[in-house]
Amino acid sequence: MTDKITGLKFEDVLIESLPYIRDFSESIMVIKVGGNAMMGPEAAANLMDEIVQDIVLLHFVGIKTIVVHGGGPEINEKMEKMGKTPKFIGGLRVTDDDTLEIATMVLVGNINTKMVSLINKYGGKGVGLNGVDANLIQAKKKRTQKIVVDGNEEDVDIGWVGETEIINPKLLRIMIENGYIPVISPVAAEKKGHMLNINADTVAGDVAAALGAKKLIMMTDISGVLRDVKDKTSRISKIEISEIDKMIDDEIITGGMIPKIRGAEVAVRSGVEGVHIINGSTPHSLLLELFTDIGVGTMIYKKEEGEEE
Repeated sequence: MTDKITGLKFEDVLIESLPYIRDFSESIMVIKVGGNAMMGPEAAANLMDEIVQDIVLLHFVGIKTIVVHGGGPEINEKMEKMGKTPKFIGGLRVTDDDTLEIATMVLVGNINTKMVSLINKYGGKGVGLNGVDANLIQAKKKRTQKIVVDGNEEDVDIGWVGETEIINPKLLRIMIENGYIPVISPVAAEKKGHMLNINADTVAGDVAAALGAKKLIMMTDISGVLRDVKDKTSRISKIEISEIDKMIDDEIITGGMIPKIRGAEVAVRSGVEGVHIINGSTPHSLLLELFTDIGVGTMIYKKEEGEEE
């Protein structure tokens, strides 16, 4: 039997995965599961089940796994059902009071609970968290955000949107050392107690950096960074962090991909070995990216001094 994505026989995939499993055993990995990965146009009805099965498999081969989830499409869907129109500027959500209430309800009360229940269903021990729990994420409100609008950089207030100041990793370490799989919703509170919505890509990058994770995997609805967004075969397999600014200037990296890449950059500069952006709509893309030579996404990395390209 042959895998449809890699073209490899399944027995060859198993043998090929052995050195990766050996290398990754006992390491920490942060998996960011985006709402687009679960609800994108190519997403199957049971896709969240498949993603969670792969996450639990990582746990059982000895990888200490932490999940950060988004939920943009689900938030949009709930807002539209309630008669509100989602607003975005430069790929970032504008969060007013009503949007914040809906986002918190969807992220914490719906998606997080569902993911934890699926982890438990497949034999893992999932624990639902958000940034308020044990002061996991200390955050502050973004006063303004520099955003490129129509080619011009502007300072824009995007509402109750936060940025992380400190990640307190102690609770996460206790959990992963005792066999639990933490599942984090990207909401937190500022010092005065007001809730904040934080970009899930940013949270994932900061959590990976705080824990010294070996890998950060970002699951979205496209197969990494594409040189031409209209050409799915134009995937860029590797990006060295020194290339990022130019790729943004050249509009190869645009819109919602920018915070993903910036989160990846923070993580890599903080010691994470590699950040992988993959298409979560592709069946078992998480396993294919980590455990096969060919890979299926884009890896962001930092070239070591003296290392050749």
